[in-house]
Amino acid sequence: MLLENNSGNGFSAETFFENRGGLTYSDFILLPGHIDFGADEVDLETRLTRNIKLKRPIVSSPMDTVTESKMAIYMALCGGIGIIHYNNTIEEQVKHVRLAKRFENGFITAPVVLGPDNTIADIDKIKKTYGFSGIPITEDGRTGSKLIGIVTHRDICFETNRQRKLKEVMTRELVTAQVGMTLQDGNRILKECKKGKLPIVDKEGRLVSLMSRTDLLKNEDFPNASKNATKQLLVGAALSTKEEDRERLEELAKAGVDVVVIDASQGDSVFQIDMIKYIKKKYPQVEVIGGNVVTARQCKSLIDAGADALRIGMGSGSICITQETLAVGRAQGSAVYHCAKFARGYGNVPVMADGGVSNLGHVAKALSLGASAVMLGALLAGTTEAPGEYFYEGGVRLKRYRGMASLEAMKEGGAKRYFSEEDKIKVAQGVSGAVVDRGSVVDLMEYFMQSLKHALQDLGCRTISDLHEALYNGTLRFETRSPSAQAEGGVHGLHSYKEPHLGFFKSVMTPREG
Repeated sequence: MLLENNSGNGFSAETFFENRGGLTYSDFILLPGHIDFGADEVDLETRLTRNIKLKRPIVSSPMDTVTESKMAIYMALCGGIGIIHYNNTIEEQVKHVRLAKRFENGFITAPVVLGPDNTIADIDKIKKTYGFSGIPITEDGRTGSKLIGIVTHRDICFETNRQRKLKEVMTRELVTAQVGMTLQDGNRILKECKKGKLPIVDKEGRLVSLMSRTDLLKNEDFPNASKNATKQLLVGAALSTKEEDRERLEELAKAGVDVVVIDASQGDSVFQIDMIKYIKKKYPQVEVIGGNVVTARQCKSLIDAGADALRIGMGSGSICITQETLAVGRAQGSAVYHCAKFARGYGNVPVMADGGVSNLGHVAKALSLGASAVMLGALLAGTTEAPGEYFYEGGVRLKRYRGMASLEAMKEGGAKRYFSEEDKIKVAQGVSGAVVDRGSVVDLMEYFMQSLKHALQDLGCRTISDLHEALYNGTLRFETRSPSAQAEGGVHGLHSYKEPHLGFFKSVMTPREG
């Protein structure tokens, strides 16, 4: 029998959060459960929205220093999903979505194609923009025209004259396959011929689509990749509540976006409610994540409008100063618990925790409070796949990271999120800064997920669903952490020590949650 008043056993979430004020992730600890399974048996599959499942509960934030096509691609390959920011033109955002959708689709139905009179310099531009250089050459430089050659890296890597025309360097003896063949047959041909690209042509030799050996290898390297029914990678995009973003939405839907996040700092507004209703009526195939919200009342407004999931958090990000500037928001631990509890009982709508995560344990804590997924910004911003160039400061390799409500970002369009585009005086709700180089997001995600598996094992939960069941039936137990307990739980009492893998979190992230 569970004894609610026995502090030796901790407290249920309902008792712990009742009338206790605002709590952050650092204010509590989870008490261990019973282990009768290995960490590798933990299954991290989760719901992002009503109808979208992910193998891994991680989402990259729609910030212009975090998520563009490269981040979205590798987040999906690793089992999560990336949300493309909207601090750009419609055409630019759509391009990023299309790059992600086209990256791994078995058959690339809209390959990049050039003509015989294009130059090697054109290949260089494609390599810089898209990251690949194997380009089919057709008679008029378009898909649907007769295939006459292909240019690969080995054809041009030692060529010093980058103005040479492609007809002078392209490979003309081609291995092709006929339209209508299966993906399995294409994979077999690629293995047998040991080529990087396999053009798919019709009976007249006209280019229809393309297969890539790289994509075949990605299928083997990333078995948990987030894909839709047609084997395309899942990708999301951010929208504002502005009327003009309905045009943006139309183009995103054409590009095949799977989910849109309505990006507003305070989501409970008539503007967002109208946008959600519009999306669900005109584009029912597109899932909608509403937010940001931190109270049950806000959640009800957006769920009633038709939101397929909710984004929880206001003022808790590492670069956000909303709570200090406007005195509005909520401590993230309390916000996630109360919103997730309400949404579960009011339509069983998933919630995503956004903000307040400054170490790996906070990811597990967010899920333990009812979140189905966790959105990350700062922890991903320094990776190779994040937008921006590295620079050095004091001998440390860094990347820029800025809040979408920083004055710098608002000048480029971020003010749409804060209903302040027309304001003559801009009030910053975020700052600009820098984060250290964190290597590839692939390695980072692998480390995150192994840590998370061990966390769930220690709690005695095989799945995120089991974790949520334990949360609401009182099996999961909570206890307060005093400031000294928090200090005790970290590295202390040493003259010096060597940081473990990814130990940069301690030096990069500030201890405050707001």
